[in-house]
Amino acid sequence: MRTLPDVAALAPAYDVAVVGAGPAGMAAAIAAAAHGLSVLVADEAPAPGGQIYRAVTTTRVRRRSLLGADYWRGAPLAAAFAAAPVDTLPEASVWHLDDACVLGVSAQGASRLVTARHVILATGALERPFPVRGWTEPGVMTVGAAQILLKSSGLVATGRVVLAGTGPLLWLLASQYLASGAPPALILDTTPRANWRLAAPHLPAFLCSPYALKGLRLMARVRRRVPVISDVTGLGIDRDGAAQLVTYRHGDGRSGAAAADIVLLHQGVVPNVNLAGAAGCALEWNDTQACWQPQTDAWGMTSVAHIALAGDGAGILGAEAAAVRGKLAGLAAACALGAITPQTRDRLAARPRAALRRCGRGRAFLDALYRPAGSMRVAPPDAIACRCEEVTGADIRAAVRDLHVTGPNQMKAFLRCGMGPCQGRMCALTVAETIAEARGVSPAEVGTMRLRSPVKPLTLGELASLPRSEADTKAVLRG
Repeated sequence: MRTLPDVAALAPAYDVAVVGAGPAGMAAAIAAAAHGLSVLVADEAPAPGGQIYRAVTTTRVRRRSLLGADYWRGAPLAAAFAAAPVDTLPEASVWHLDDACVLGVSAQGASRLVTARHVILATGALERPFPVRGWTEPGVMTVGAAQILLKSSGLVATGRVVLAGTGPLLWLLASQYLASGAPPALILDTTPRANWRLAAPHLPAFLCSPYALKGLRLMARVRRRVPVISDVTGLGIDRDGAAQLVTYRHGDGRSGAAAADIVLLHQGVVPNVNLAGAAGCALEWNDTQACWQPQTDAWGMTSVAHIALAGDGAGILGAEAAAVRGKLAGLAAACALGAITPQTRDRLAARPRAALRRCGRGRAFLDALYRPAGSMRVAPPDAIACRCEEVTGADIRAAVRDLHVTGPNQMKAFLRCGMGPCQGRMCALTVAETIAEARGVSPAEVGTMRLRSPVKPLTLGELASLPRSEADTKAVLRG
């Protein structure tokens, strides 16, 4: 691995450009480079690992049991990536991608346009928005943000920490906090009780998966030490002086409240589709996971020629599956560019495909069990839906009712949802599902936000640093 200091060190063109250095991105780069292709990997973090293996090569955490064995499984992959003949640009933002495989990349205050013959997007997952009243208050963060602090710097939240939401990551962080000696004060579990009935048909397959015993042990360990309130159907956060007051409602109608210094929210993860969508890749609504995901084939190829997706950015399957899907995408790139034959690609893909089937065993159970309640995915009238423009759930419903707004792209013209610095990463799902609820239709009918470059914030200085050739200007304008 050759670490580039800035965008000036980029080659004008690469055979393969990989966006993201998580398990999928690292595996894809290794597989493509192994067949003689020139590879660039651009990643926003200072070191490879992605979210699941974040800072695995640089973390300050020395007690391996604190983060668990699954985290440290990323170390051999990171070591193989470091030994691969690839260029990597850390702390880089990819803000442009078009159907000609031209990428706009910024780092260290400057930008360049890079051309690739093939692009693999390994952009991973984002935490699903949790638009409850008070979720934008100081002292309220996501579980993923808390885990970043733990992995990168060995920091844990102190005081009365309340975890609220649903999904495996919620329980994993609670277990890690227990191991660190800072157990959460309370867990408010919003997993809908009805989900157990929907997940039951998939239980036999789940019990045969590698997740079952590990997950059950982890949850039992947490439940022995941390109070858990289940079947929470309503949630709100209010300021109580310097602290927070978390109010909640049970499925049976009873109400409760808990004081907290820190509130950590989570209700699963969804594919990060912004760059894929801006590049013109077709998206589809996955009703099982209640999210948008790109349309891909068995090799991760999208509707746009020579743009592929790997890992959770193509659909949520987890870290182990992400690395396997990355390897498959790397092999597909080598084949598409003529470095290997289709026969060689298929032969090399046989073992990864078997591994992918093993990773997928039991996934249907997790998807059904931890599918967030519809009421938690839409913005209540008194909650912020779009954080950048401070648009509430009431504002969106009023636009649907009074202005006859039918979808999130029309909503931009009236309320600017999705036009702020986050470009819809924090609100696209919430806005679409809130509109769908107000109209009484499926999110698939409402659609999602159409995105265009730049998909990440870009300073005027970075824009001005681009080479001023006619070809470069046309490439940017095309986005």
